[in-house]
Amino acid sequence: MNNYQLPIDGNWNTADIIAVSTLVDDVLMAYEEGIDCQKLLADYQAFCQVMPAKSEQKTFDRDLAQQTGYSIYQTIKQAQQATRKQLRL
Repeated sequence: MNNYQLPIDGNWNTADIIAVSTLVDDVLMAYEEGIDCQKLLADYQAFCQVMPAKSEQKTFDRDLAQQTGYSIYQTIKQAQQATRKQLRL
């Protein structure tokens, strides 16, 4: 995995930062190695608790996609439609 810079909100606490970075790691893992769909979707729910506004999520996703080429939205969409336990994109 390459280095990337997460846009951290100054109001986030340690748990929030961990939730966001865990989802980012999950997305990268889905593309590079594969990940359990249930874990990915659970971590996405935690991410949504930190960033409940869809506009904020879209901005974050766009920034991540520019840095990594991977989309949170597309990854979650694939996980929700998956018929297998593991997701590999």
